[in-house]
Amino acid sequence: EELTECMGKFRLMVCGSAALPVSIMEKWRRISGQTLLERYGMTEIGMAISNPYDGERRAGFVGLALPGVSVRLVDENYQNTTGPESGEIIIKGANVFREYWNRPEATHNSFTDDDWFKTGDIAMVEDGYYRILGRNSVDIIKSGGYKISALEIEEALRDNELIIDCAVVGVPDEEWGELIVAAIITSQTDVDLSALNLWLRNKIAPYKTPRKYLLVDELPKNAMGKVVKNDVKNLFK
Repeated sequence: EELTECMGKFRLMVCGSAALPVSIMEKWRRISGQTLLERYGMTEIGMAISNPYDGERRAGFVGLALPGVSVRLVDENYQNTTGPESGEIIIKGANVFREYWNRPEATHNSFTDDDWFKTGDIAMVEDGYYRILGRNSVDIIKSGGYKISALEIEEALRDNELIIDCAVVGVPDEEWGELIVAAIITSQTDVDLSALNLWLRNKIAPYKTPRKYLLVDELPKNAMGKVVKNDVKNLFK
């Protein structure tokens, strides 16, 4: 109670760097009495999308485009996606950087022909609120003809009381293109993985469930505390 009272005095609590799992947001709310303000940005664009300071801070979403920032979701050909279809976030506005220092080729490859910055992040939008599905390079798993969000699977796994933390990745597979696998940290060492998978199949579509699990003591992370997905992939080699 003393901790909650102390934290309740903060004017603002924000989060960033990686998509915030709904389970962690709800746990933080219980501890602090505050709803974290989640937003989305990159070094190249500063802040571009944010939940409102005043208004609904929607769990699982990074929010709405900030004033002066234009946001589009596009397919592989940089054509706008429609309806609930996901797409890569591209950004235009005074917030966007001009160039990578002395790297003209990298700069050229990072912009569309009409000067929209390619973020490499995949999202969907509902009522103007954007939900990050992950980095196209590591979080979007292309398996069996589907494009699957690793973050969605991780979110579902974290709802299991045995899961302390997890990381889902795709590893190369001749039959599936990529095989969905999960590295998990559990509160027990004798976890029934078949029972876990059966439980998960009732939470998400069966084709999204991992084909292999690896119990680990910790997940590889960088200095920012973000899980390094390519290092997670190496655990399955």
